[in-house]
Formats: sequence, structure tokens, C-alpha cells
Amino acid sequence: MISGIISSIILETLILWKQLGAKEAFRTAVGMSLISMILMEVAMNLADYGMMGEPAITLGVLPVTLSAGFLAAWPYNFWRLKKHGKCCH
Repeated sequence: MISGIISSIILETLILWKQLGAKEAFRTAVGMSLISMILMEVAMNLADYGMMGEPAITLGVLPVTLSAGFLAAWPYNFWRLKKHGKCCH
């Protein structure tokens, strides 16, 4: 998780740098990464436990857990980007 959060913060900062400036891009990336990664992990673990009864990801469960993680973080990320006028023109 730590590696995912760090790489996400770096990537998001680089993407937002020109539009928001370095400081605001980093702050936005940290906020988005920490909250969205926590939301994704919780949703993915709940889906995994719900389907398998234990933390045992298999190829059959993987599409469901990835979808759950994506959908759990989507509203927050959408709101953060919309706040800065970076989506939904």
C-alpha cells in the first residue's frame, strides 16, 4: 500500500503541476491519494471477504475487487478534480 500511495502521489503531482503549481498540486495529490487509496483498499477487502470469506484473491475474484475499489474512490476523486475545474468542462 505504501508503494502504491507514494507512486500515486508522485504521478498525480506531475499531472497537476502545470495547472495548479507545485505546492497545490502536491497538496491535492496527497489528499486524493490518501483518501482514495484508503477507500479503494477498504472496498476491495470487503469484496474479497464477501466473496471468499478470507483474504484470498484469485483470478475469479480479482475483477470484482478491482471494480469495487474503482467505484469506491470515484466520487471523491471526481469531486476533488471538479473543485479545481480539471474535469467535466
